Amino acid sequence: MKRLDRLITTELSAWVQQAKTQAEQGQVPDRIPQLAKANSGWFAVYICCKSGKTISFGDTARVFPLMSVIKTFSLLYLLEHLGAEKVFGWVGVEPSDAPFNSLEQLISDRGHPRNPMINSGAITLSDKLPGKDANQRTLFFCQWLNQLAGCQLSLDEVMLASVRLTRSKANEAIANYLAQAGHLENIETALDTYEQICCLSGRVEDLALLGKLLACENSCLSPQNRRIVNTVMSTCGLYEASAEFAVRIGLPMKSGIGGGLVAIVPGEGAIACYSPGLDNIGNPVGAIAFVEVLAQELQLSIFG
Repeated sequence: MKRLDRLITTELSAWVQQAKTQAEQGQVPDRIPQLAKANSGWFAVYICCKSGKTISFGDTARVFPLMSVIKTFSLLYLLEHLGAEKVFGWVGVEPSDAPFNSLEQLISDRGHPRNPMINSGAITLSDKLPGKDANQRTLFFCQWLNQLAGCQLSLDEVMLASVRLTRSKANEAIANYLAQAGHLENIETALDTYEQICCLSGRVEDLALLGKLLACENSCLSPQNRRIVNTVMSTCGLYEASAEFAVRIGLPMKSGIGGGLVAIVPGEGAIACYSPGLDNIGNPVGAIAFVEVLAQELQLSIFG
């Protein structure tokens, strides 16, 4: 029997309580007013197993924006539609030891985004999504994900308005530099697309279903593309803390400042968490604490 399948609710309950205690150390980000309304005490987990078994706990009805978690799936989408050779002509796969919105990193790399999981890479790929404008690109992408994963993502217009109102100066500077380096066709369309896809929102179940696409074989997805995305998540998904958590947890993971975290257990299933309090790097404290205890107790690390 698979390791995730063996999990029982009583164990889960104890580990959630442990994680919630650690979550109190996190801070809800306040740069985006709508995001700042979240409560650092909220916590939800949803696990989707290959067998079809699901297990969930906590505030599972809460809807939250995927924010940077979506970068994983925009990479998958473009690999499927355009191929790896084209995609990795635009962005690299090197881990970054600088913050996710670092302009200095981009300048030192001469305008070539280091990987798709930091903002420079994600903004570059947003510029390449199929569709005539940001609205159409977001719609096509959202429909593709919902159809493929059986999830129910939708664009949170209130969150998007809040993001637009407080548009990140760092992202504007990154987009301008990318354009100067010849990597963007249209600065405004790239930024608008990026902001919209980050505001695609759902519940923790939706995030687990998306993760299951990467965890389990799917006749609609290339195994090679799934492998590429999982590898990039392992080395880059938690920003400059990625290497530390590869050692401590050993699963491909991606976080977002909306409090979402998805962890992939290849061949077994996906673990999705929602925990709005973040550490100083931008990763959700409670979610990572939970996945860490789960990975250790069930020996889930892909590194054996």
